[in-house]
Amino acid sequence: MQGEMESVQAEVEAKEVTAPAGGGMISVTANGKKEILSITINPEAVDPEDVETLQDLIIVAVNDAIKQADDMMAESMGNITGGLNIPGLF
Repeated sequence: MQGEMESVQAEVEAKEVTAPAGGGMISVTANGKKEILSITINPEAVDPEDVETLQDLIIVAVNDAIKQADDMMAESMGNITGGLNIPGLF
């Protein structure tokens, strides 16, 4: 079972998730290791008079991408463990 878990973990770590924010004005892509791979900002989202909104949208998108990566790992490991919650597993 441990070998299967390691295999699934490596597979999930290689997958990517993309999280949009602000109606797609900002997009963040992360991998299963929760590493941010890219941030895309639509030029229309850049308003020198309102930098705070842009910063907030980036934070929302990054946090959502990380949550998606966590959920992807939990779902994949749950398939192996039969839904058992094993502390410290991932």
